[in-house]
Amino acid sequence: MAIKREELSFLLSFLVLTLLVDGSLAAGGITIYWGQNGNEGTLNETCATGNYSYVNIAFLYKFGGDQTPAFNLAGHCNPDTGGCTIFSSQITHCQSLGLKVMLSIGGGVGNYTLTSNQDAKDVANYLWNNFLGGNVSSSTRPLGEAVLDGIDFDIEMGPTGYWDKLATYLSQYSKKGKKVYLTAAPQCPYPDKYLGTALNTGLFDYVWVQFYNNNPCEYTSGNVTNLLNSWNTWATKVPAGKIFLGLPASSHAAGSGYIPADVLTSQVLPVIRVYSKYGGVMLWSRYYDLNSGYSSSIKSSV
Repeated sequence: MAIKREELSFLLSFLVLTLLVDGSLAAGGITIYWGQNGNEGTLNETCATGNYSYVNIAFLYKFGGDQTPAFNLAGHCNPDTGGCTIFSSQITHCQSLGLKVMLSIGGGVGNYTLTSNQDAKDVANYLWNNFLGGNVSSSTRPLGEAVLDGIDFDIEMGPTGYWDKLATYLSQYSKKGKKVYLTAAPQCPYPDKYLGTALNTGLFDYVWVQFYNNNPCEYTSGNVTNLLNSWNTWATKVPAGKIFLGLPASSHAAGSGYIPADVLTSQVLPVIRVYSKYGGVMLWSRYYDLNSGYSSSIKSSV
């Protein structure tokens, strides 16, 4: 059942009164996924828009189980020939603008797994030395000497175990200097099948929940109720730093769950921004956002 106009009006009035007591609405940022379409522009161009606070470079799609890790940036470059090291200077440029840049591991298509506690430790070691602050002069680093800010868990298939162990091992590298941020992109049905246990460790800084391609907890035409109910669950139960509303950046970016910008800014953001753990909005992906202009149309409300 959709929220009636008078119910929404009452809710917004209540929120305004709450804010008068508790302070102003929380300021949020926009997270974008980049790397899965060669026509989405460079990292420099992405960061230069000024629309984003976080960029997830996607994906390390093969790792664990004694496999040789494999990295894919679609049409941007060929990691097998060292071609993706051209993005090293672009990563550092984005960071100089104040953005945090993460490596996203997993994805909707891939061959990744963790088979044991030792496997998780080995994968953490690989990530530390090849993308984070480990062996920065190594010639095997797919993105060159740039030190990424953290690791994004986009785990959507395979065995469900040991992701909490990977998070634990990665978090321990923060003790060696630069903080290693941990982020995750679970599906909105709660708890997430793959990441539920990992999220309960309390180690994750940012969690951008995918409120799309999941009918029970996403927006459907004219109905924000399921979405807001699910948001409330995530924002109150998950022991993470900040929770983000993950959305498709256009009606073509996902099978379902797209929210028109005017609906998002008038019926959704005013409600979720009251939550103390509100962090902002995550969009899939830069290619679709480039064509739709979605981030530009919502940025002032996020």
